[in-house]
Amino acid sequence: MSHIGIEIGGTKIQIVAGNADGTFLERHRLAADRARGGAGIREQIASVVPGLMARHSVASVGVGFGGPVDPKTGQICCSHQVPGWHDFPLGDWVRDLTGVPVAVENDANVAALGEALRGAGRGFGCVFWINMGSGVGGGMVVDGRLYHGARPGEAEIGHLRLDRSGRIVEDACSGWAVDRRIRAAVVGQEGFLAGAVGSQSSEGGESRHLRSAIDAGDPLARKILGDVADDLAFALSHAVHLFHPEIIVVGGGLSLVGEPLRAAMAEALPAYLMEA
Repeated sequence: MSHIGIEIGGTKIQIVAGNADGTFLERHRLAADRARGGAGIREQIASVVPGLMARHSVASVGVGFGGPVDPKTGQICCSHQVPGWHDFPLGDWVRDLTGVPVAVENDANVAALGEALRGAGRGFGCVFWINMGSGVGGGMVVDGRLYHGARPGEAEIGHLRLDRSGRIVEDACSGWAVDRRIRAAVVGQEGFLAGAVGSQSSEGGESRHLRSAIDAGDPLARKILGDVADDLAFALSHAVHLFHPEIIVVGGGLSLVGEPLRAAMAEALPAYLMEA
């Protein structure tokens, strides 16, 4: 028997059929039409899932949603990125669509669980996950089980304040926030990053040029990466002091910057930690 996994984010929707060992049988990636809100995204999901059900023997569906949810009922609390999800009974809707058992969780929580059981966190007792996509989310797994706390219980590291003014991690380190940083920084500048951004036909997605610019030795790209990594390290220091995870796993679209981002975060973090 196979299973269907659905990820609902602010930028993309991913729908896969796969086996319990993590093998994908079929994958679909769709751009989220934010202008059409939650109803439009549900239409996109409904256009793909019945075909997967017909082609595979599906036993259950797991959904990761980009916002606070009640995993017991599958009801959405709200979305911070896309309108039209407030108090929506997503679990019931997917059950009606598929006719099989459905589990709904926050998307960062299921990503944390996947990394803890099948990915970079495998073999560690306490795994903390941070996701940097259109928003910034977090999740923590202890001894193979998600930590929830009071419901809706996500590890909302993206909403930690970076200072007393109210600036939060998501304001500084989400993909959209880094895109804004880059757009502002390249005005009147020359170099690899400025040239790459200037060649874009439309605004958005500027952070995809960061890795190439860093590899080319662009000092502006290195400065932006250092600032983002420092903000992330400061936020993660709170998670480290509170929970003492054995490993921190970094994911999401911005993590495609790769090793330069990981190394910069690892270098910045110790300065914000107690000596022990």
